[in-house]
Amino acid sequence: MTAVLDPVATPVSPTGTPPRRVLMKGNVAMAEAAIQAGCDAYFGYPITPQAELLEWMARRMPEEGRVFVQAESEIAAINMALGAAATGARVLVSTSGPGFSLMAEGMSYIAGAELPVVLIDVMRGGPGLGSIGPSQADYLQATRGHGHGDYRVPVLAPTTIAEAVRLVADAFELAERYRTPVIVLADGVMGQAMEPVVPDFRMPPRAPDIADWAATGADGRAPRALHSLHLRPEDLEAHNLDLQAKYRTIAERETRWVGEDLDDAEIVIVAYGTGARVAETAIERAREAGLRAGLFRPVTLWPFPTDALAAVAARVRAVVVVELSAGQLAEDVRLALGPAFPILVHGRMGGMVPTPGEVVDALRRAWATTAPVRVERDDGHLGDEVDAVDEPDPMSLIEEGAWEATMGRPLPDPAEEEDPLCLLAHASPGAIR
Repeated sequence: MTAVLDPVATPVSPTGTPPRRVLMKGNVAMAEAAIQAGCDAYFGYPITPQAELLEWMARRMPEEGRVFVQAESEIAAINMALGAAATGARVLVSTSGPGFSLMAEGMSYIAGAELPVVLIDVMRGGPGLGSIGPSQADYLQATRGHGHGDYRVPVLAPTTIAEAVRLVADAFELAERYRTPVIVLADGVMGQAMEPVVPDFRMPPRAPDIADWAATGADGRAPRALHSLHLRPEDLEAHNLDLQAKYRTIAERETRWVGEDLDDAEIVIVAYGTGARVAETAIERAREAGLRAGLFRPVTLWPFPTDALAAVAARVRAVVVVELSAGQLAEDVRLALGPAFPILVHGRMGGMVPTPGEVVDALRRAWATTAPVRVERDDGHLGDEVDAVDEPDPMSLIEEGAWEATMGRPLPDPAEEEDPLCLLAHASPGAIR
């Protein structure tokens, strides 16, 4: 049974006690996850579709005796975050779209000064003022560092509200472990949707070295300076080399991804966030119709799971990228797989969300326009993918009108689609998983 409750009234259950599920809005869940993770200070400015996150922090942070500031602008908020993080505090900032752009300069300063800050970006349609509809069009901005200079920021991409709760705690932990800003990249659907969630909150342990660098007052020790300014080129290059070494370590240790139905997949969808949830339903429908599809879902958008995707793609005939943007995720997929690999991109923009039927159609096109994978047989020669020649061609069956007779099931009708936004708004995780 799902209870519609105030998540504050449902604390973390003791070990062995079955936790109670709570119907939570994405923005509220991420805000409470930050509080339960030990967030000391929040700075932000209202902007849709993340406004409820700020509103929740406005209520809860004073209740906990912690710092909440609604700044006069996003520029002010990110610079307040810089100052608070310099003291070793756990700091959260949240925004969307235009506000994310305004925070870019401050994020570069934070990265240059090596300060731990978590920024939640609930993406909306653009460019410009765009719309308040969901989008994933901040992908390149987030995964390429966000601001100016040679730096990178770990980017975590939740696909469910329950996963967002976990990743917010992880973000604070990563920020302190590597002394770096971390971005949690969600889309407007996730921020506004409501889902039953087990409030599995977690407070990560504080990094043991905070006392070694934080500016907490020079009583009994030498003063410390936390800054991103290095006027001598030699000093700045040395600092950049240290940063690049840190980013290599993050890439080696912190890359995350999730796979579904990959063992026998002929076509693999690459997607994250709401795009991945739509893809899961499309994969179910495609498999019911005889087309073996699977899902590769990056959890870290940076570092991107390049090697893992390349290994998966080596045994499939094509990849379909599903995103709420104009091929931004597809750029990293192409970098991972190379220009010759068959990649089909299905992206919607401006607040539009792909439907499972659209994705099934994209899978059919990918199947119809690519060849079976060539594999090495036991005799050392190359042959077609195992059993590929014995399987019916889904596209030819569609064209010949023989699908139902051959496959033993009716052909799914892409026109009979429910709106993913409506499904999520009515908290139907079974409809779009």
